[in-house]
Amino acid sequence: MPISFDEKKKQFHIQTAHASYVMDILPGGWLRHLYWGARVERFDGASTIPGMDRSFAANPIRGNRDFSLDTTAQEYPAYGNTDFREPAICALQADGSRITDFRYRSHRITQGKRGLSGLPSIYVGESRAESLAIVLRDEKLALDAVLTYSILEDSDAILRSVRMENHGIAAVRITHAMSACVDLGDVSDWDVLYLPGAHARERIPERRPLGHYRHVVESRRGASSHQEQPFLALLSPGTEEQHGEVYAMSLIYSGSFQAFAEPDQFDITRMAIGLNPFDFSWQIAPGEAFETPEAVLVYSGEGLGAMSRTFHHLFRKHLCRGPWRDRVRPVLANNWEATFFDFDEKKLFSFIDRAKALGIELMVLDDGWFGHRDNDDSSLGDWFVDHRKLPNGICPVADHAKRQGLSFGLWFEPEMISRDSELYQKHPDWALGVPGREASEGRGQLVLDLVREDVQSYVIESVSRILTSAPIRYVKWDMNRHMTEAYSKMLPPTRQQETMHRYILGLYAVLEELCTRFPDVLFESCSGGGGRFDPGMLYYMPQTWTSDDLDAVERLRIQYGTSLLYPASTMGAHVSVNPSNQAGRNVPLATRGLVAMQGAFGYELDITHFTEEECEEVRKQVAMFKKLRPLLQQGELYRILMPEHHGAPSAWMVVSEDRCTAFLTYVQPLARPNPGLRFLHLSGLAPELRYQIDCVIASAKEHFPGVPSAWSEKGPDGRVFGGDELMHAGVTLPILMGDSQSFGWYLHAVGERGEVSWQK
Repeated sequence: MPISFDEKKKQFHIQTAHASYVMDILPGGWLRHLYWGARVERFDGASTIPGMDRSFAANPIRGNRDFSLDTTAQEYPAYGNTDFREPAICALQADGSRITDFRYRSHRITQGKRGLSGLPSIYVGESRAESLAIVLRDEKLALDAVLTYSILEDSDAILRSVRMENHGIAAVRITHAMSACVDLGDVSDWDVLYLPGAHARERIPERRPLGHYRHVVESRRGASSHQEQPFLALLSPGTEEQHGEVYAMSLIYSGSFQAFAEPDQFDITRMAIGLNPFDFSWQIAPGEAFETPEAVLVYSGEGLGAMSRTFHHLFRKHLCRGPWRDRVRPVLANNWEATFFDFDEKKLFSFIDRAKALGIELMVLDDGWFGHRDNDDSSLGDWFVDHRKLPNGICPVADHAKRQGLSFGLWFEPEMISRDSELYQKHPDWALGVPGREASEGRGQLVLDLVREDVQSYVIESVSRILTSAPIRYVKWDMNRHMTEAYSKMLPPTRQQETMHRYILGLYAVLEELCTRFPDVLFESCSGGGGRFDPGMLYYMPQTWTSDDLDAVERLRIQYGTSLLYPASTMGAHVSVNPSNQAGRNVPLATRGLVAMQGAFGYELDITHFTEEECEEVRKQVAMFKKLRPLLQQGELYRILMPEHHGAPSAWMVVSEDRCTAFLTYVQPLARPNPGLRFLHLSGLAPELRYQIDCVIASAKEHFPGVPSAWSEKGPDGRVFGGDELMHAGVTLPILMGDSQSFGWYLHAVGERGEVSWQK
């Protein structure tokens, strides 16, 4: 059984294909963490942390100085009862006390996995699942903490959430509520990995020694944010892509979160993730319950690559939903950087006609089509067509796209409101803000109060009216500011610290309804680029705009960091202008295309201004991507060279499930004079197969003059090699001339398992 309970040892053992997670019930009823790591068939306690008398340790059992919760590896620690470390749960009571004492009451092991009330979560789908629910109770309060652990047959992840149930006679206010907490021994010499950033440079990996410090990753902004990602990992010394141990946590949530790792004085490291306790509390009345978001726990004994592939499979198959879960993404063209706010029907028709000629499949009309929107200071909330620009409405544009064989999409920012909008004039109370205080603006806008059901209904109905008015098959859902003055006029003063979480619950309710009404619409999440790229949004929208930075060289690091958690099918990635608007860098069109092919591919520039030479190159690029996209968007990712700094080369491979096909991308941001030869060791191939290599795209036109090379500028084009040789001996890299050069190699198996040639 994947989940078992040994009655004699009072021990729970959760097993996935490659990992084990073990707990037991101590005398007195405390739940102790014993082990999380590589799978073991049974656990007999060889590595158990012993109890002993420690200086300044408080003892919950009178007369027993060998036992303290402060020196015990716990599973869900509470505040104030002999544990001086950061708690997972804290509850403020009517008498002002914050002390709780949760002990084992019961458990149950069941087949399947339940969803969470009002929250996104992993679903079982075509797999099978098993779940363990452990009930811990504070007897004085009659307050239960129900810890749920679930595993899926086809995943190495462990899923955790907590449900707080008030069976008492008085209300309780929760002020801390972690979704998962683990006390790990002997990891204080490990590293901590997290993904900080900023607008236009999101999720740039940072790795630091754990040491004896408290490492906190958090957002206090009401969104998961550009600045941090709801993810934290501990890495054993020397861990890289294919080797080393990794403990990783991610949170399926889109609001303010916190994750931390903190070694104590005895080198037990507490690692946790959940709702941010800053400016948070939640009142649970008698008979009510509160659920935390779901945490995803992944252990890898084979480095960061195996960790990523576990997250990728789980998110692609058991988090993303609906018809678009398994569909390849259409090649799109977005008009934003082509026209900004300045467009009319004639311009859009011309844009669509050119898109058709290039083989593009989806035309997206971005910001500026509604209200009287000529800049970003106006009209948010007024979701009706601006007839100055589109006198005949949206329908003729969408119909023209349909006649040309293209789908049509629109940009929305439904969570925001402008002061000069008609909506604000009617309902100024619909914006978040404290009565009697001037509300601050961000990007000239205020935040709608999605705590309110009437506001939720308005958003649903106004977006629905547009989506039913024309053949619209794609929505880019933007959100361009974070919360300030987080005060809902619908909540009493004592419950204002519930506002940020209730906002996210309101957003999820809106998205659930719209996804139900429009199941065939491809929704893409956006927040000034990647400001809300999190697992919670993927439950409703199967892809997210990765970043507003479209410079291909900058995107190498952004997309590398994003790929640590998220599969290619979820990452919006487009070709933009040259030189780039963000960095002013000149990058060849081939390189811009190869980098964008790492995700949901498209173009965000004025395609009507292409030269004939550029048109021909784009037509070939689009045709090649259409051949490759089932592999690129649904294959397994192997990162080979990581862009650790701006000048470092980057290389990655995507390999089909049967190992018969693969695509290698190599990008050289900076050229070097008189370079040495480099060998690239490929990954993920079947060692027993032989592969032909076809260079299907290359930006480089020549080598450095006078430098001999084993290959032409296309590399080993047309040659056949064993998978074992390509992985262990490697392949000699071509020497490329110039900055921002690149190539893409298609590998296909030949021989026993059949031809899978590029031509086919």
